[in-house]
Amino acid sequence: MSEKSLFAVLLRSPWWVSFTVAIVVGVAGFMLLPDRFKTVGALSGLPFVVIGSMAFWRQMRAPNPARIEATLQALAALSSRDFLHALEAGYRDEGYAVARIGLDGADLSISKAGRTSLVSCKRWKAATHGVEPLRELNTAITKLDANQGIYVAVNALSDAATTYASKNSIRLLPGNALALLTRDHLSPAKQRA
Repeated sequence: MSEKSLFAVLLRSPWWVSFTVAIVVGVAGFMLLPDRFKTVGALSGLPFVVIGSMAFWRQMRAPNPARIEATLQALAALSSRDFLHALEAGYRDEGYAVARIGLDGADLSISKAGRTSLVSCKRWKAATHGVEPLRELNTAITKLDANQGIYVAVNALSDAATTYASKNSIRLLPGNALALLTRDHLSPAKQRA
């Protein structure tokens, strides 16, 4: 589905927007169509009800920002070894086969459905991220013939690094996504910290 399609926009919007559109479309269809098509007109808003239900489900399941921030703080307190363990466990929960590879540009190899990605997380806590670690990851991708790379970064990347990543099949795993991936693999004491 295109990111700019009406349904994609509605999925990202608050759930009640889709229900409002469904009511407007249904009432307009009922009022404007001839008598023999009024039922069809009234039901024409049904796809928007489905989209609204999906948006509601997603929004109710999404963690609140305070929980994400607490998870990121707990992650920042982890040692590199414990962080890598939490990241591995998160990917396994998502159905990936995970292997440590320890190359200069990549730490993990994850595979799912015949696609392999290399994950770089050595500099995940760095305050700034430039292009050099992404170049190392790209070299590892080429060396191991992987499909893509994933660069883990809690803080934002420079514009040059973001541009480099988009041009070289490197997906960025920012803080929010990292928190969602690893949240179930932190000790309760560290989650409260």
